[in-house]
Amino acid sequence: MLTAVLFRHAGALLAQIVDGPPPADRRMEAYFKSHPKLGARDRGQVAEATYACLRRLVRLRHVAGAGSQAEAWLAAHLLENGASARALEQLGYRGTGELGARALAERLRTLDAASLPRAVRLNLPDWLLERLDAQIGVEETEALAAALDHNAPLDVRINPLKADRETVRARLASEGHALEPTPWSPLGLRRVDRAPLFATQAFRDGLFEVQDEGSQLLGLLVEPRRRETVVDYCAGAGGKALQLAAQMANTGTVYAFDVNAHRLERIRPRLKRAGIDNVQPVAITGAADARVGRLQGKADRVLVDAPCSGTGTLRRNPDIKWRPTDLAALAAVQREILAAAAALVRPGGRLVYATCSLLREENEDVVAAFLAGHAEYAILPVAEVLARRQIALPVATDFLRLWPHRHGTDGFFGAVLLRQG
Repeated sequence: MLTAVLFRHAGALLAQIVDGPPPADRRMEAYFKSHPKLGARDRGQVAEATYACLRRLVRLRHVAGAGSQAEAWLAAHLLENGASARALEQLGYRGTGELGARALAERLRTLDAASLPRAVRLNLPDWLLERLDAQIGVEETEALAAALDHNAPLDVRINPLKADRETVRARLASEGHALEPTPWSPLGLRRVDRAPLFATQAFRDGLFEVQDEGSQLLGLLVEPRRRETVVDYCAGAGGKALQLAAQMANTGTVYAFDVNAHRLERIRPRLKRAGIDNVQPVAITGAADARVGRLQGKADRVLVDAPCSGTGTLRRNPDIKWRPTDLAALAAVQREILAAAAALVRPGGRLVYATCSLLREENEDVVAAFLAGHAEYAILPVAEVLARRQIALPVATDFLRLWPHRHGTDGFFGAVLLRQG
């Protein structure tokens, strides 16, 4: 249960996230910087309550009623999770009339969940619900929505340059953190609840990085070999570049390209901690950048983890549900990036296209449009790669499709394309 002080902080933070520009994690980081007296445990409680409200914001707004504000949504969330009206009043909740603690408690007591509009019951915006229904069917959409209402597990990827999975697992256990092997990725360990793993000596020694199991599988689809030239075309903060470099045994070269120089800079301390020196971070201006052009037709493998709607990460980033999303514009950018990255691949090389989106418009449709204009590329069925890596993950098509309710990972898409010699 939150204290009165933390209740006020959670309400204020929730209001800032809903009213302000995205994304939620940056708003949260800024809020905590402006309130330095909040300790790590306090920040954790505030963040957990805020994210829980963001996941169920449609329902909480419906319960609280028109004109309600963040503290009322937070109050409704606490009531739904066992708090009493009296406890809310003791926290200093100041709602009055229909938004008062006792009125909200009575409304929840008499609420008929079955009569709620489907979008409210599933905590999904109409635009996303309609697309998922059409893509995977009503029944599976409901199972997916239920999974998206829960916290994601904490996954880490071990650094094979320094230790194997069991050694890392034992080191973390010796520091009081029990993790289990992930079911699919041979590099992964998982903990279902949050834990301060960044404070461990194992982390400081570079034995692991936090990375969702699904993201690890995308890196494994690249299958980089020692001494190759590999490009991570949309590297972000460098998580997959680190994985690719380790898979190459710190040989060859991994070019980590990104247009966001500030974000890309985050890779440097990670490289040092991991003991990796074969990654070259390069902040680029776009596809026409001369540093990109110098690699045309020379890369053995290129990974394109394209910017997308992020709908596969809704457990971690629930504010994505409430952002305006222009799928047509995103798909146009994805097609442009994929075509630019494809020009870097040498004949006989490999191109991997990936997103953390659940939606066909950003995935299969983008790949189909690319192949229609690039006869030199052909699909390599993902099942062949997984079998070679001894990963017993069943796949229904030529592509990798990961779903939170089926696989326990974030939602990911991956396509492996070969350039003909």
